[in-house]
Formats: sequence, C-alpha cells, structure tokens
Amino acid sequence: MSETSALPSLRDTVREYGLDARKSLGQHFLLDPAVCARIASLAGDLTGRQVLEVGPGPGGLTRALLATPAAHVLAVELDRRAIAAQAALAAHHPGRLTVREADALEVDVLAEMPAPRRIIANLPYNVATPLLVGWLRQASGIEGMTLMFQQEVAERICAAPGSDAYGRLGVLAQWRCRAQFLLSLPPGAFTPPPKVFSAVVGLTPHAEDPGPALFAAMERTTAAAFGQRRKMLRGALKTLGNAEALLEAAGIAGDRRAETLEIAEFDRLARALLARG
Repeated sequence: MSETSALPSLRDTVREYGLDARKSLGQHFLLDPAVCARIASLAGDLTGRQVLEVGPGPGGLTRALLATPAAHVLAVELDRRAIAAQAALAAHHPGRLTVREADALEVDVLAEMPAPRRIIANLPYNVATPLLVGWLRQASGIEGMTLMFQQEVAERICAAPGSDAYGRLGVLAQWRCRAQFLLSLPPGAFTPPPKVFSAVVGLTPHAEDPGPALFAAMERTTAAAFGQRRKMLRGALKTLGNAEALLEAAGIAGDRRAETLEIAEFDRLARALLARG
C-alpha cells in the first residue's frame, strides 16, 4: 500500500506504539493533519527535494511531507517507539522515507543527503537552538529551512536591532539567512499542550558563504558582545583582546551597545577579528 489514507489515524498510532510524549525528549506532538499539511506547504515547492525531518514522533508532519512531491524524506529520531511507528509509515511509501535512529546533533546533513536539501521539522524544544546553529554553519549547502520553535525563540531569530528580543541567535541567523516569521500556533495545537506558544520560521540562506573561519569569528564576536549586553562594546569585547583597536578597524564607536548594531556592523567586527588572527 502507498496511500496515507490506508494508515491508522495519528491518535491511533500514538496508542498503538505507546507514544506518550516524554519531557526528557522535548516532545510535543502535532496530531492535526491540517496543521501538518500547512507547515509542509510553508516550505514551498518540494519537487525533487531531499528533506530532513528531526523528531518526527508519530509521523504527522512526515505524512504531510510524503504527500508533497519531495523526492525523499530522512527522518531522524532518538525515540525507539517513534522509530517503530515511522517504519510502518515507510512501508507505505517504498523508497521515499528513511528512518534513522540517531541524535540529530550528530547528523552531518551535507554528508547524509544529496542536494537540493531542505530541513523541515517540529524541533524538540530542548535541542532546537544548538541544532539551528549547527545548520547555520552548513547553510551554504542547504536550500532552505522551515522550523518550529517555541515562539520566544522564533521571535529572537527574527528580531530587529534595537528590540528586546535581538541577540546572538538573531544575528547569526540573519547574517546567514533571510529569516521570516511564518506561523504562530497555540499550545492547544499540540499533544500534550506546551506551556507556551510555538511558531514556524522560514530560513533561506544567503548566496555568499562566509566559510568556517569567518563563521567561527562571528560566533566569538556575538558571544562576547551579547555576553554582557548592558556594557558598552569597548567593555563587552575586552574578552577578545584589544577591543578598541577591533572597534576602530570595524568603524564602530566603543560607546555603543550590542543590541544597537546592524547585521552588517557585526559582519565588519567579525571580519576585523578574523583579519587580526
């Protein structure tokens, strides 16, 4: 069989495989097929794309992805109960779904999947941020990402300079990608309901690839700048050494604070740090 309609409902799948959501795994399941279909549609045309999904759980979003023209879906899951449910789903879609028991933080997207690659996932809350930063390092080889986070994290990713939510994560994300806040979902959309709203963010990598050395310099720069965000930059960047010279090389006044800097100004700082060696 290859028709999703022949599959049991998501709620029946949860019961059959004993898939009670586990807090230790950051699990909150999407069991409404319409919501899952909408998230898949937010990713745009998936024709011929290789899609990575992380933490598929009972497979609601996986089913929606398999209903698109995507060439193949790689579902990475730590929970063995969910892997069993995914294996049953794979049998309905021969050759289009691979289920991997693995920690997504240890999966090399570029090595595991041929291009063109997309990442579409309802991310486990407890590893969402480190997953995103890891993918940003590899963004030159990823066509796009459609990711669900806690709404507070989504707002940080998309925040503008000068706003309370603007910080290191937003700078890294917007430096490497065009970030769009796409959809907000209330707690009741999930089973079990989390205590907060969730939101979907779309990330489209910029054409220019800064390379690993400059990315590492940007990580150091933003960590220092926002590590003590109440301080002026001449104080906050002292941990990088000779902050005044670094600021002068980037053409940035030392009495400014990190949250006032545009992405382009952080780029100048990171390049100046890299050039200094």
